[in-house]
Amino acid sequence: MDIILIAGLWLDGSAWDDVVPELTALGHRPLPLTLPGQGDGTASATLDDQLEAVLAAIDATPGKPLVVGHSAAATLAWLAADARPEKVAKVALIGGFPSDDGRPYADDFAAEDGVVPFPGWTPFDGPETADLDRPARDRLASTTVPVPETVTKGIVHFTDDRRFDIPVLVICPEFTPTQAQHWITTGESTELARATHLDYANLDSGHWPMTSRPRELARVLAEAANS
Repeated sequence: MDIILIAGLWLDGSAWDDVVPELTALGHRPLPLTLPGQGDGTASATLDDQLEAVLAAIDATPGKPLVVGHSAAATLAWLAADARPEKVAKVALIGGFPSDDGRPYADDFAAEDGVVPFPGWTPFDGPETADLDRPARDRLASTTVPVPETVTKGIVHFTDDRRFDIPVLVICPEFTPTQAQHWITTGESTELARATHLDYANLDSGHWPMTSRPRELARVLAEAANS
């Protein structure tokens, strides 16, 4: 199966470099995306531009792909499912939940001169980075790129309720499936609360498993694609 890989804020397609060969060895075709304004060399982009890039990747696949969204890009993956419900086989969300309709995409971090730079590791102290040693943090930080403010403050809009019938796998890295279920049922993700086919996978890592546990992540994604 084609597996479209969308990394979260500040990361381009190279974030999946250690996952790609593992997925290939497991018989799948990984398609890591570098989004407009987020590593492709353009000076600016909007949330709509990024969504169009994901939709172009979906439309270029011969069958129905698995669409994977990491962190903030959980929303981008879900927006793509909303726009192409007949073309997406399944959605996998790693360490993130879709924003609600009418809310900003990802405006939790401060902008500087029109872009949102990687804020360093201090905001992520705790379970999110517990599995990253200093060299791993340095390597990951060196690959980050500022994200246009026009992306992070873009307003999320959903239009097609058929998205709720697409199977969703919630991959739980720095939190547990039990915690994720509780958050969803108590209203922290109104989108996933309406999903009719919702499963969970426990990864027991930090927030960036593509860096710290690429083989294990690939296995979880391959199993999702096979099921």
